[in-house]
Amino acid sequence: MSLPPEPPDEQPPPPPVGAEGGECPRCGTPYEPFQEYCLECGLRLPISTGLIPVLSRAWRQRIAWYPGDWIWPVLGLLIITALAAVIAILATTGNESSTKTTAGTGPVPGNTAGPPPPPPPSETGTATTGTETTPTETGLTTTEELPPPPPPPAQELIEWPAGQNGWTIVLASVPQSSGRGPAAREGQKAIDAGLTDVGVLNSDEFSSLHPGYFVVFSGIYNSESEARGGLDTAKGTYPQAYARQITQ
Repeated sequence: MSLPPEPPDEQPPPPPVGAEGGECPRCGTPYEPFQEYCLECGLRLPISTGLIPVLSRAWRQRIAWYPGDWIWPVLGLLIITALAAVIAILATTGNESSTKTTAGTGPVPGNTAGPPPPPPPSETGTATTGTETTPTETGLTTTEELPPPPPPPAQELIEWPAGQNGWTIVLASVPQSSGRGPAAREGQKAIDAGLTDVGVLNSDEFSSLHPGYFVVFSGIYNSESEARGGLDTAKGTYPQAYARQITQ
């Protein structure tokens, strides 16, 4: 008959945290495991549970002087503060870089309008020296030749008003034996020279004139002074011109 197998050797459990001794953090007197107070100075000994006792033992193993357990919360707070400051600096730097990139890719201030639009084609033609500019559907312009302006109407010889007396400027006297034609040509010559109200009258019809002549005259005036006022102009072409009263 076989015997049941023996149970494997069980390893003893690790000692609970705080089962080891240490030294008093105030006076350095060694103390036994699970001792609550220092037998030399009466200080309540730290309970070796949690992270702080582990850190405190590591400190005491390397440095003889130990300030106390308060050092660890202070160091933790300093570390948290330093990390928060680093994160804030990185966030600020990232925002500034993003802002610069956005501003660099945007439109240039003061140049949003683009190039100026071309001027609209002229709606009215321009007539200079016989040409006219006309707009077309494509916006281009064409130049057309304009006809020359019509000449001013030619002045004609006038007749002395019937039944009117007055004054005039006598330009020339042509004998009736030569006919009316030479007198009419002389009157047209006076018109071409710029004289106004030029005409031809028959001296036989007026008592103030010598009969037998066709008289070329310029102007119909109410007084002698008015007639003499236009005499200087007439003498520019007809030096022998003179003012004469016309009475029917």
